[in-house]
Amino acid sequence: MADKEPQRIAKLLARAGIASRREIERMIEEGRIAIDGKPVEKPATLLTSLHGVTVDGKPVKAPAPARLFRYHKPRGLLTTERDPKGRPTIYDRLPGGLPRVMPVGRLDMNTEGLLLLTTDGELKRQLELPATGVERSYRARVFGEVSQAQLEELIHGVEIDGIRYGAINANLERRTGRNGWVEMRLREGKNREVRRVLEHLGLEVSRLIRTAYGPLELGELPAGAVDEVRQHDLVLFRKGLKDLPRHGEGEHGAKRHGGGGPESRTRRGPRPPRAGGARSPSPSRGGAKGPRK
Repeated sequence: MADKEPQRIAKLLARAGIASRREIERMIEEGRIAIDGKPVEKPATLLTSLHGVTVDGKPVKAPAPARLFRYHKPRGLLTTERDPKGRPTIYDRLPGGLPRVMPVGRLDMNTEGLLLLTTDGELKRQLELPATGVERSYRARVFGEVSQAQLEELIHGVEIDGIRYGAINANLERRTGRNGWVEMRLREGKNREVRRVLEHLGLEVSRLIRTAYGPLELGELPAGAVDEVRQHDLVLFRKGLKDLPRHGEGEHGAKRHGGGGPESRTRRGPRPPRAGGARSPSPSRGGAKGPRK
């Protein structure tokens, strides 16, 4: 498929679903990518198409339209293709019949919930870039004392051990004694951000669930299951990325008052019918118990 303007070979190969840009750069260093039989030396090599390009000696097919899948990642799995220590990964448990997919961002081993998978490396990069600012929603089961006022202060961001975390929209959903559920919405998604912020507040996290990524919600998708986002909804999602508010703008630019319960939320764009009613896992599932040892 020819493009009107030359693009970097790493970008074209990522769009074709070969690997992420970073992985492709490593493959180029290893001499695994060639054009008309001659190894590519620089990731910045410009091309208008993938004609004549091979990876490990095999011709690269023209990129197919990007596909995006919702996956309900169970806890106990690493978000990686393989682990040197032999621990289980999402690729050990994904259902059969899927095309080659790459995770959009990561969920740590003990975090469960919505993980997006895509066939398109460029879409993966677009959704992961901090500048894109896609909102992620989480629900955490916590143990400890915290007030709604403390949680609302997170809208101004917080610095922990020299790392600055941006605005977080947090709400205390339910509390029974010292146990509770906290809902958090953020746009940065730094490594272990939710856990670190909650621990900074003196809370112990016994369960963490990602419930939404942009307009795509976990809903009632069973643990370990995968379903595909319709092309129509994917197109709308990608178009909406250009208009997402940044920190300090729109809904996240002002401190919420009065607790900001579910009735105060704004719709986050179109919800795919495949998302199955878009209800997050119930806080009563498993009960609001203290932290696991």
